[in-house]
Amino acid sequence: MENRQETPVGRLQYEFEVGAESEGQRLDIFLAAKLGWLSRTRIKEAIREGYCRVNDRPGETGLRLKAGDRVWVAVEPRLPTAMRPEPIPVEVIYEDEYLAVVVKPAGMVVHPTAGNKSGTLANALSYRWNPGLLAFWEKGEPLPRPPVRPGFPHRLDRLTSGLMVVSKTQAVLRELGVAFAERRVKKRYVAILAGKVEADRLKIQGRIGRLSEVMPRWRVTPRGKRAITRLWVTSRAQDRTLVELEPVTGRTNQLRIHCAWIGHPILGDATYGGPPAPRLCLHASLLGFVHPVHGRWMEFVAPMPAEMAALWEQSQGIDAGAHPAGGEHGLSTPAEPSG
Repeated sequence: MENRQETPVGRLQYEFEVGAESEGQRLDIFLAAKLGWLSRTRIKEAIREGYCRVNDRPGETGLRLKAGDRVWVAVEPRLPTAMRPEPIPVEVIYEDEYLAVVVKPAGMVVHPTAGNKSGTLANALSYRWNPGLLAFWEKGEPLPRPPVRPGFPHRLDRLTSGLMVVSKTQAVLRELGVAFAERRVKKRYVAILAGKVEADRLKIQGRIGRLSEVMPRWRVTPRGKRAITRLWVTSRAQDRTLVELEPVTGRTNQLRIHCAWIGHPILGDATYGGPPAPRLCLHASLLGFVHPVHGRWMEFVAPMPAEMAALWEQSQGIDAGAHPAGGEHGLSTPAEPSG
């Protein structure tokens, strides 16, 4: 049983009866399945602020429900959230029932923030993974089935393009999160740097931290946390260098900061002193991980985007139209991660 009406404070209120299939489920998870157009954060806020009751008693996030329980909740009307489906094209190079590997374009935010309420990767995947549910979202009505929620075990900056793995379940998100935290994931980036890097290989070690009194706030500082980046030169032009980068650690803006710190900022990185360019010339080109369900090592490649390839060719004095950007996206030859 369920119903909805406007509350005096402008909230929408819903009432549900817990069925046998939901016996033992946590209150917040139960509501997330029923009100998929709301983020879990907003559901927890409603519970914490007293806008949820179970059998006329205040609800608690971790409360385990019983068949026959009556759940009442009042939430704010539909506002832009990460779960709002938006028909935005997204390049998916691998997908199964547990996860997907996508190529995020430069300029797209991964997840809605205070300054970016829509147009994100989360909104795009919510649309792709929940066919037929858009009408329910638009009306703010309970969903006929639990939605698939995109989960992000890692992020890319808005200006950075490239490979990301996105989970479809909480269990897979947890497993991938641990793999990233324990550095069991293989990551490589390609970048175009200002100037000519003389050494063929570099190990950059500069502690990175946030300083509130200067801009940009994130930078190399003795007070920062340990940060290591490996760099390999792929090719050199007169005043540009094409490199491959490995972030051994994962600090905020690490690759951009380290490249600028050694005197070779990334093209298009105005924040850290890079020369002007149509885009930030940083691309996540390789991603490898153990599938959290199948247990197989999987490795994916995404060649340098066309606009970056054109910039590199221009720096070499080559007609960009004569040499289209390189290879195909997809699953590469499996290889275990290097130490």
